[in-house]
Amino acid sequence: GIVGVLGYGGGVIGRYCDQQQQFPAVAHFHTIRVNQPSAKFYNTDYLRAFCDICEYRGSGITNMHGSTGDMVMLGSTTEQLEPIFFDLTHDLGNDIGGSGSNLRTPSDCIGPARCEFACYDTCGMCYEMTMAFQDELHRPAFPYKFKFKFDGCPNCCVASIARSDMAFIGTWKDDIRIDQEAVQAYVADKIPRDGGGMTGANWGPFDIKSEIIDLCPTNCM
Repeated sequence: GIVGVLGYGGGVIGRYCDQQQQFPAVAHFHTIRVNQPSAKFYNTDYLRAFCDICEYRGSGITNMHGSTGDMVMLGSTTEQLEPIFFDLTHDLGNDIGGSGSNLRTPSDCIGPARCEFACYDTCGMCYEMTMAFQDELHRPAFPYKFKFKFDGCPNCCVASIARSDMAFIGTWKDDIRIDQEAVQAYVADKIPRDGGGMTGANWGPFDIKSEIIDLCPTNCM
């Protein structure tokens, strides 16, 4: 049958063994999707607490992360679904994610938190959209799943083009800025070429076309 937590139509994927008498330990093996934080930042205290819940109330198997981005608890019983939901929301301040024919958990790249290429605040936008679309995230009302993904630049580290229905991609809207001193240092080999990837072998003279221009994701140079 269909299982879930009270008031939510998504987030739990019901899985049952069709030979429960032979394998009673996995008669139920439900999957619980858990909403990941923006850019998937965790501290060790949180991860330990999350794993404790998985061990205590489930199989102890997790998936970090699913295709949508969710943290996933693989394997639990129907009786443990409400206690898991209580532990997640009250102890960790965490909501469950999306599943079924609804909006799936929005996902974003690391954005301005750690990346110099981000053209907008992916973390902030992912959070705002998650909060704005809570009903669509948890109460399936669509004919099929729907995904938002937020990429800070055209490098598409969260694969928004390939793996979402609505991609938000940051683009540069100003004049191209070039640090000429850094360019001269790079050409003079004072800055390791290719971030150190070309160290230890003779790659020949610096080639600005192949090493810089051809690698520009927007072809703007």
